[in-house]
Amino acid sequence: MPKLHRKDDGKPLRDAMTRAGLSIPQLAKATRRVDPDGKGISPATVGHLVGQGKSARGACELRTAWFVASALHKETNAPLQDLFAMPTPSTSTVERSRSHAEED
Repeated sequence: MPKLHRKDDGKPLRDAMTRAGLSIPQLAKATRRVDPDGKGISPATVGHLVGQGKSARGACELRTAWFVASALHKETNAPLQDLFAMPTPSTSTVERSRSHAEED
């Protein structure tokens, strides 16, 4: 599954958190409310996404981005596209074929 990349080194995420008045632990807790399974995203993962230091991550799974953006959207109306860059379409033009060992 393609990864989503946070925009502008996470600045839109940090700005949305500030507008919503949420800390990292509070945002992590808010993701549990939008997760149908109630698990949400850990505070450590949220910290990696919004951070600026060595532990910051530039990309995450769609599920992670969706929960973070959904939790923030409830407070700020910031859509997912404002916070994360959508993956580009695949540019692969290589045809795949069966190996010679699989031929009849």
